[in-house]
Amino acid sequence: MSQPVIKYTLTKQGRQPEWLSSDSRSFKGQHSTTANKPGKLPRFGSPQDNIYLGIAAGDPDSDGTPDGYVGTIDSKADLQTYITEVGVAADYHVVTATVTGVQTSVTTGLSTAWGQTEYSGGLSTSTSSKHTATGVGTVMVLTGSGVIKVVTETNNGSGITTSTVDTPIVVDAASTKSNVSTSVGVVTTTDNGPGEVGVTTTVTTTTTESYSYTDVTTSTSTSNSSTTTDDVTTRTDTVTTTETTNYRTSYDYAAEATRLWDIHQAINS
Repeated sequence: MSQPVIKYTLTKQGRQPEWLSSDSRSFKGQHSTTANKPGKLPRFGSPQDNIYLGIAAGDPDSDGTPDGYVGTIDSKADLQTYITEVGVAADYHVVTATVTGVQTSVTTGLSTAWGQTEYSGGLSTSTSSKHTATGVGTVMVLTGSGVIKVVTETNNGSGITTSTVDTPIVVDAASTKSNVSTSVGVVTTTDNGPGEVGVTTTVTTTTTESYSYTDVTTSTSTSNSSTTTDDVTTRTDTVTTTETTNYRTSYDYAAEATRLWDIHQAINS
């Protein structure tokens, strides 16, 4: 009895099917993709609206298949084609973190200089040139948006008062704002209450700015050491600043198909 690579959904109760392979080398839940076509009536309802790859405990019965069974994949070539289709639709890619910049700052002086309540000298600092490097692939670019201004105009019938709250987006030196902004005015009216005339009208305008930035993070670490000569202790503090950049490279569909197919072959050998 063979154990084929299959496409399947969860059960109606949202669990993995019991008829999947129980071999310790097997796999399941791989390469999820929607089971329904956009713009069409859904073929599968929740929680069966995603298709996964796995290995079944046996061949499907020609007289009928169990709930959640979608189909088999019968060759390594077909497996690679399927994974590629799923991956392209889902934008599969590999992100690799690469150290792209290192800089050190070394401060040296008598140990007593660090303990001064009011610093009066005795410490010297030297900073190295930043060592830079590049990674493989293209730098990941992230996007975001945030509220940069809220303007509120209040008219209670006797005059208009305006208040403005600015919250500019702060981005690092490697980032660029796209300067795409939208403004939405929200109007509310409130009855001024007994003894008052008219209503109060409030117009709130919110401005949102979109921006993009490179996926770079910076971290610092500090180490210190001390040496004593003739009862005089000198302390050295070293601060290392490390810049890490995420690079994007292509997903290796062939390697992934080989990995899964080799598991299938091992189980069936």
